[in-house]
Amino acid sequence: MTARLPVFPLGTVLFPGLVLPLHIFEERYRALVRHLVELPEGQPREFGVVAIRAGWEVAASGPGGAALANPDVSLHEVGCTAEVRQVTELPDGGFDLVTVGRRRFRLRDVDGRSAPYLTAEVEWLPEPTGPDESTALLAARVIAVFRQYLTLVRAEDEELSEQLPEDPTVLSHLVAATAALTVGDRQELLAIDDTAARLRAELRLLNREAALLRQVRAVPVPLSELAAPPTPN
Repeated sequence: MTARLPVFPLGTVLFPGLVLPLHIFEERYRALVRHLVELPEGQPREFGVVAIRAGWEVAASGPGGAALANPDVSLHEVGCTAEVRQVTELPDGGFDLVTVGRRRFRLRDVDGRSAPYLTAEVEWLPEPTGPDESTALLAARVIAVFRQYLTLVRAEDEELSEQLPEDPTVLSHLVAATAALTVGDRQELLAIDDTAARLRAELRLLNREAALLRQVRAVPVPLSELAAPPTPN
């Protein structure tokens, strides 16, 4: 099944269920927000968020990077829709948005001419209907490893008080969005259709990141010194 969506390229990856605040200041994306606000009551106010593969052009600001207006920019194929939950119009005509990731899609065709902003024909990607026993076991392993990872990235006296979701799919999206991964890593996780496969990939990535963090902590000099340029002496 396909649909046509407004597309908002960003330097970050959005996952279903995750919150994405945006500050809209470029005119073409102001037009996009106005279009969404004017939709009939009850119709989803959503647009597609797609991570930029290469290229850039400032059009709006959000976590992780800036949005694109350049038609020559290269986009990743898999994205996630953002449903607008709150719109605040600013005195200068811009907008502050609160959006939530909703459903994954694959780009089929991108159109940069028929509207002030990009639109695309997208194919909806499958979502798991429910966890099985093996997926639940994987989720428990990911929770344990993710908690160990969090102890490494936080201050020693900072307690871990977060309640992690028990639903394996929700957990997989949360871990992918909150771990300190590259856009490429996150994009690969978003493109995985199967929850169990995504959890297995996250176990590998979390173990990799934890090993790197342990190595950094084992270095017997301040990290500030490692970042300083070498001297001739």
